[in-house]
Amino acid sequence: MSEAAMDQGTRGELISRLAEAIRSVTVGHPLRVAIDGPPASGKTTLADELAVVLRAQDRDVIRATIDDFLLPRAQRYRRGQYSAEGCYFDAHDHAALCRVLLDPLGPGGDRRFRHAVYDRDADAPTSPPATSAPADAVLLFDGVFLLRPELIARWDLRVFVSVPFETTVNRARDRSTALAGSTADTAAVERTWRGRYIPSQQLYFATARPTEHADIVVYNDQLQRPSWEVRPHSSIRGI
Repeated sequence: MSEAAMDQGTRGELISRLAEAIRSVTVGHPLRVAIDGPPASGKTTLADELAVVLRAQDRDVIRATIDDFLLPRAQRYRRGQYSAEGCYFDAHDHAALCRVLLDPLGPGGDRRFRHAVYDRDADAPTSPPATSAPADAVLLFDGVFLLRPELIARWDLRVFVSVPFETTVNRARDRSTALAGSTADTAAVERTWRGRYIPSQQLYFATARPTEHADIVVYNDQLQRPSWEVRPHSSIRGI
């Protein structure tokens, strides 16, 4: 494939195409799908919608998120509240993610996994019981910075949800207002986005070039009319 295959459609059409992409990938172990993207890009919602469709097709789905693999708050913010480097380098326990989830589900793994190592509300470690995954299960894992060098080889399918940074700021403000019932916290939300999250994403793009490694890029700025493309290097068939 010499050029990316670009398409646009309804929300339901996108989810159906992603489900087709998952069916087209054959591996001898549970399929590990990364759903990457900036904060407020819509990756968690996308993963949840995809899980509903796959489960309706009788596929065993494991849902997990990078938020359950955070490092303790003191470590995440040791470089300062608005440090892009702190957000990118200090926020997540990638070693634990590989040890308890990605590697057990990967080639040669025993398929016994845990979906979390950290309780964000308690700011404390957690250790849920290990679960055994069927060989044909699908892991839908959403989060930031998933296509970085430490993790890139552990995904069997890589989806990147792309949204302009200004759109993510607007969505975060709207979400904060909806949750709080007022606009009182929108200034703090905007400062966090502009001071920490967006600069850390810019660092990620500069160093890891995630969209170049994605199999599928979803352009999610129009939630009900998204576009998507299959990247030229992808081996995905039929979408």
